[in-house]
Amino acid sequence: MGFRCGIIGLPNVGKSTIFNALTAAGAEVANYPFCTINPNIGIVPVPDERLAKIAQIIKPPKVTCTTMEFLDIAGLVKGASRGEGLGNKFLGHIREVDAVVHIVRCFDDPSVVHIYGPVEPARDIEIVHTELLMADLETLEKRMTKIERLAKSGDKHARKEFEICIHLRDALGKGTPARSITLTEEEKTTINELHLLTAKKILYVANVSEMILKTNGDYIQKIKDIAQKEGLKVIVICGDIEAEIAELSQEEQREFLSDLGLQESGLQKLIREGYDLLGLITFYTTVGPELRAWTIPRGTRAPAAAGKIHSDMERGFIRAEIINFDEFITVGSMSKARESGLIRAEGKDYILSDGDIAYFRFNV
Repeated sequence: MGFRCGIIGLPNVGKSTIFNALTAAGAEVANYPFCTINPNIGIVPVPDERLAKIAQIIKPPKVTCTTMEFLDIAGLVKGASRGEGLGNKFLGHIREVDAVVHIVRCFDDPSVVHIYGPVEPARDIEIVHTELLMADLETLEKRMTKIERLAKSGDKHARKEFEICIHLRDALGKGTPARSITLTEEEKTTINELHLLTAKKILYVANVSEMILKTNGDYIQKIKDIAQKEGLKVIVICGDIEAEIAELSQEEQREFLSDLGLQESGLQKLIREGYDLLGLITFYTTVGPELRAWTIPRGTRAPAAAGKIHSDMERGFIRAEIINFDEFITVGSMSKARESGLIRAEGKDYILSDGDIAYFRFNV
């Protein structure tokens, strides 16, 4: 599994339309709030040109992509942190994901009702931002109530945690999300234990019409201005176009995108930016009949990467035999790579690089 990505936003902003296009999972789409009640889940293969090129050379009987899981979460409304709409359920589902894709409506269509009237991206972003902040403040208050007596009794751990909670509460109260607060390692541990919603990595997706996609209109700029202040990325996607792309073969997709003047689909942009956001890389294995891609955090050492495949491989790790994708493509085969001395033996301290092709030797 690559990572779990929650798709959030107000009702009727195009979440389910984009989810369907990205996953071809057939989530219900309708012009009324709370069409999505329980989260729709779709697992999609991660597009990977390197994997395809390796497969062309070694021609394995089986090729397995790494994957990305999307959760299409129910639309949020004002007061969700107090249980309005499907608030509690919505907020609970966000806690389960690695990253959040916030879909913001940037298209005008009188046939699709906007729950708060005219289209206004800044207002919509602020509503979601506020509700997540309010939910986190409630989480902190509950935790502080629970540990306050221990802290006053002299328990050092409880007192330190209480102080951290106060620091976090004050920052959140000023509108600063947890992910933007400068934290010590101890404070980061506390945030991880509390599962604060505003600590989640976030990508903004501007859902636009085809016309706006070509002109980069005012709606998009409003989102970019907001994202820039927090150092976040904005991806521009036309849900209707993505729905058309999902129905095409790979060759037809390339032609369709070329005709539109686009280099990649929304799914490809979303995955690329998601990997960058979470600091993820891909490595490959060619064991037996299977060529397979694996997703790991950047900075992962060889034994932990081996453990991604099987825990025994991490426990009994001996060494990793490594060649990077670029080197492999240059020589054109594993046998030539060995003859040329390009396959390196690396020990426990080796940190895998993006594009490494690895063979792990172990003994248990």
